Amino acid sequence: NNKVVATITMFSPHSPILPDLSGKMFVFPQETNTAHVKLIPANVNLQSLTVCHRSFTDLKRDHSLFSLSSPSHHNEFLVFMSWPSLDYAPNKWHSICTTWNSSSGLVQMWFNGQPLVIKYIPFTLPLTTNPIIIVGQEQDSHGGGFAINQCLVGMMCDVHMWNYEVSPCEILKYMKGEGVTPGNVLNWAALNYQSIGNVLIKDKQSCILS
Repeated sequence: NNKVVATITMFSPHSPILPDLSGKMFVFPQETNTAHVKLIPANVNLQSLTVCHRSFTDLKRDHSLFSLSSPSHHNEFLVFMSWPSLDYAPNKWHSICTTWNSSSGLVQMWFNGQPLVIKYIPFTLPLTTNPIIIVGQEQDSHGGGFAINQCLVGMMCDVHMWNYEVSPCEILKYMKGEGVTPGNVLNWAALNYQSIGNVLIKDKQSCILS
């Protein structure tokens, strides 16, 4: 089943200088229920959002790419790969963007430059509680509850998050690896993050749309 769930919130980073990961990637080299990266957002009280990222794996099982939880809901916003209908080929970079609007309740995903069907999620509200954002694992509790059979084994890069719906043209520019406005919630070029366990930061070998 497709899993994209939406509801989210933010606290502000206090570090004045954040690392620029341009040209870098997170590497998750093994199956584990501990290794992950916690991403610390810069904004709060989201009325809408867009999340974009690129991933590379040879996994043939379900796995989490982006997991945001709140104290009340562990799957507030979740990008979880479980889509046999998509051409999610192994050992290739895949670019994924997801937009969500609390007023309309509408969610849309873009996969390798192609928009998927717009869907409605009922009872969505602006996201105003402290979130925990994690890549590499799915949260089954707030900040934890990781399962080894849902972890990412592979690479991830170019993670951006905005507190608005990015336009289709801007999303396509991101997919093509062209310059876009950096995320104002999460910005890969100034990323506030904590790496836990066996996660490596390596130079990108190739992180563009295939």
